[in-house]
Amino acid sequence: MSFALPILFYTPFVFIFLYLLVNFIVKTPRHVCIVVLGDIGRSPRMLYHALSFAQEGFKVYLVGYKGSVPPKKLVENENIELHYVTEAPNFFKYYPKIFQYFLKVIWQSLALSWTLLLLPKMGSYFLQNPPSIPTMAVAYVVSRVRCSELVIDWHNYGHTILAMALKSGHPMVRFAEQYEKICGRLSAYNICVTKAMKKDLQQNWNIKATTVYDRPPENFCSVSPEEQHELFVRLAREYPVFADRSGNEESTVFTQRSSSGEIVSLDKRPALLVSSTSWTEDEDFGILLEALKDYDLREAVPNLICVITGKGPQKEFYSKQIKERQWEKVQFCLPWLAAEDYPLLLGSADIGVCLHMSSSGLDLPMKVVDMFGCGLPVCAVKFECIDELVKHDVNGLIFRDSSELLTQLQDLLGGFPSNQGKLSTFRKNLELFQSVRWHDQWKQLVLPIFEEIGATQKPSQFRVQTGSGIPENFDDIGSEDGENSGNVHPSSAGESGTGAAQEGKKER
Repeated sequence: MSFALPILFYTPFVFIFLYLLVNFIVKTPRHVCIVVLGDIGRSPRMLYHALSFAQEGFKVYLVGYKGSVPPKKLVENENIELHYVTEAPNFFKYYPKIFQYFLKVIWQSLALSWTLLLLPKMGSYFLQNPPSIPTMAVAYVVSRVRCSELVIDWHNYGHTILAMALKSGHPMVRFAEQYEKICGRLSAYNICVTKAMKKDLQQNWNIKATTVYDRPPENFCSVSPEEQHELFVRLAREYPVFADRSGNEESTVFTQRSSSGEIVSLDKRPALLVSSTSWTEDEDFGILLEALKDYDLREAVPNLICVITGKGPQKEFYSKQIKERQWEKVQFCLPWLAAEDYPLLLGSADIGVCLHMSSSGLDLPMKVVDMFGCGLPVCAVKFECIDELVKHDVNGLIFRDSSELLTQLQDLLGGFPSNQGKLSTFRKNLELFQSVRWHDQWKQLVLPIFEEIGATQKPSQFRVQTGSGIPENFDDIGSEDGENSGNVHPSSAGESGTGAAQEGKKER
């Protein structure tokens, strides 16, 4: 009995010591943990990262909340494991809001820490930001405990999103900004989504980052008439707006099969407009709705079918407004599509509309990247750095309000479908953008960072050769002036090394 108490007392300390020792000794440079404190299935950029890591032979542990079903190819990939964090209990919502917030942060901190600490040893932790609280602090502490490196992918700023719900000068917003600034400096490497964000991180927070633009994966591409027809027939079974008015189940409002078996587009078909929205305040659906109300009153324009995808808090509000109005030329469909059908819809549409308004003015909408990948011209609302993606009157148009959007829709769809002059020009200009895909860019800019972390290549292999003809971050591809674009093709992208790894590295 006299030995029992000392053994019980020292056992936890021995366990902690052995845990720390194992993490110090064991090296797993090609194990990476991707942390998304959100719905994993609705975090496309991080899913693309996971698939690229797996394709290059890394073992990937994807940590986040259960929600939307991730793509089948990710779930079935033997190099990727999904680990779900336990969400906060529902009874928290019965507390006052300030207590809700603190209780949720405490819960998230404990649940995320527990999940990360119980996973196998990692070479690096790769964090999506936002959300910032408590993810950044938890990921940093775990990375130190487990002798790993922390890499942050800056999609936006957490404090600017919080400022949309509170006033920008609110104490919680000021705290969130300082927290994000301090924690951001603790990472070993950083990447971000725009040049504007890279500049802002450097100037205001002294954080060096590498710009890695969103790029479409291979499945976001132009589709054949046969694929379009099969999609429309399939959707028509659930959404009558796609169905042939005569009731022929083998025809649709857009396409039909000829007597020879060939799929042909109807001469008097309506135009198909697609927009994807989160139905939140940072995407003002009212702009599109007001433009369509005026469009509905115009004479010399084609009928229009508007497919609006996505889920969010304002969907019911706008759905009610749509149903209460008698529409003459415009029809609506608000589906939730399977992951496999969404790229097909974009590739089958005639025009896309983006209503994304960045909370920071420094991030770009991935939905436009997806549309461009499918060769779909886009009308996008104006904000600070949108011209890093949408080149006005080159691959799409930029509008400021509903009246400008209305003018653009009339201009682009006038004479449709026989006359598609501007739309055809924009599609042609998007071909170069389509030529560089996510994994091509990822190997050039992201892979070298993690290879340097794991020391799996010699430093000389990371060195960028000057005069290689490869534009920094691929952002010259599809640019308005076309500079350097003729020198680059995905097949040439694998030979330059990783100045990116040094650029986004924290100075120690």
